Amino acid sequence: MRSTCWVFVLALAAGCVPRAPDHPPPPPLQVREVQTRTYDTADTGMVMKALVNVLQDDGFVLQNTDADLGVIMASKDKTVREWHGGFLYSWDVKYAWVCSVNITPFGQQTKVRVSVQVREAHGPEWTSPPREVVSEVDDPTYYQDFFAKVDKGIYLQKERL
Repeated sequence: MRSTCWVFVLALAAGCVPRAPDHPPPPPLQVREVQTRTYDTADTGMVMKALVNVLQDDGFVLQNTDADLGVIMASKDKTVREWHGGFLYSWDVKYAWVCSVNITPFGQQTKVRVSVQVREAHGPEWTSPPREVVSEVDDPTYYQDFFAKVDKGIYLQKERL
């Protein structure tokens, strides 16, 4: 019986170990390059509208927009139940994505920079406050996929579809 308790305690403790980062963060200039796209149009309003549509399609809720400054702030939340310790116990993990967009006229072009952060709050209900991890989304694929949607959105805006 006593050894069973120790196995349970070890399983419980193993589930509470914080996760190490998967990889070191890339240099800031490399991140900026991945987060930035230039479009061959001087119509920043059209680009902004396409960005708003993509954000809403992706489940973001607009928090603030300013056409004069070329700024969009949006966020989305998701809660997931995660099991730990070999399915012995679980807790909710709350994810919050915060997206900031900067739209800048650039001669006859429009430059767009998108930056996304993820806040992950997790831990068992008996800990207060829950552990929180904030990280910058630096995966190039995330931004490639996002800008591919913006490309389609701009095309649809230009074609008035």
